[in-house]
Amino acid sequence: MPATLLVVDDEPEIVKLVTKIFQARGFTVLSCSDGQQALDTIPGAMPDIVLLDIDLPKVDGWDVCKQLKSDERTRNIPIVMMTAAHVTTDEAEKGLGLGADEYIQKPFLREVLVHNIERLLASRA
Repeated sequence: MPATLLVVDDEPEIVKLVTKIFQARGFTVLSCSDGQQALDTIPGAMPDIVLLDIDLPKVDGWDVCKQLKSDERTRNIPIVMMTAAHVTTDEAEKGLGLGADEYIQKPFLREVLVHNIERLLASRA
C-alpha cells in the first residue's frame, strides 16, 4: 500500500520538488502552507509521515510537532523537521524533545531525504 506524505512548507518550490520526488516513488503527497492548516488537516488525513518546516506562518513547526506528539491520535506519525538554517545542538535537542524523528537541512540532497523518509516508514511497518 503506498504511503501518504504530508509536506508542510510555505515555499511553493520546496512543496513542488518534494511532491515530484515522492509521487515518482508511488507516494500520495498532500501539502499545507502553514502550521495551522497542517494541524487542521492531519487528524482527518492521517498521513503516514510528515515533512515539517520549522519556520512557518501562523503556527511554527515546533508548535505543530508538539501538538501532534501530544495528541493520542497523531503521536505515532513520524515527523521529519526541515530547516533552512543550520540546526544547532540545542535546536536538535528541542525538536527531539518535542518528538521529532529526524532533521533535514535545506537545501537537502534528494537521496538523503528519500532515505530518511523511507527508513522511518520501514521502522513503523
